[in-house]
Amino acid sequence: MKKIERLLWSIAFPGFGQLLNHDYIKGIVFILLELLINTHGHFNMTIAYSFRGEIDLAFAEANIGWLMFYPCVYFYSMWDAYKNANEPVSTYTSLPFVFSAFCVTVGVMLAPMIQFPAFRPGPVFFPMLCVIPGVGIGLILKFILSQSFNKEES
Repeated sequence: MKKIERLLWSIAFPGFGQLLNHDYIKGIVFILLELLINTHGHFNMTIAYSFRGEIDLAFAEANIGWLMFYPCVYFYSMWDAYKNANEPVSTYTSLPFVFSAFCVTVGVMLAPMIQFPAFRPGPVFFPMLCVIPGVGIGLILKFILSQSFNKEES
């Protein structure tokens, strides 16, 4: 249960899971990185415009160069808090986190070009949608690798 609690606090704000794990230096570093990227990427206003449906203003506000760093810090913070919660973690559990970070980073880069017939998801919602294939790919690879190495050990 500690793993899930740490994971959820890291989802709320990178670094909080590390603070709960008593990894104070890492926690402070993640919090500072979050603040740095958030400030330089203009992330809060980008989120506000996106939730109000003002996608053109969201793109105008967003600093994509800075926002590309956010997924890696965010997902690594979640993974680190999860794996260091003093509970066992199965092999290849990092893969959904890694592929989510990759897919969301690609989503940040591709967001300006994505338009669906009914709506334009923008710089916040399209990268969020990219979590789904990231987790899916990571879970599939985790399953395949776990099965193949279990067969070799038998």
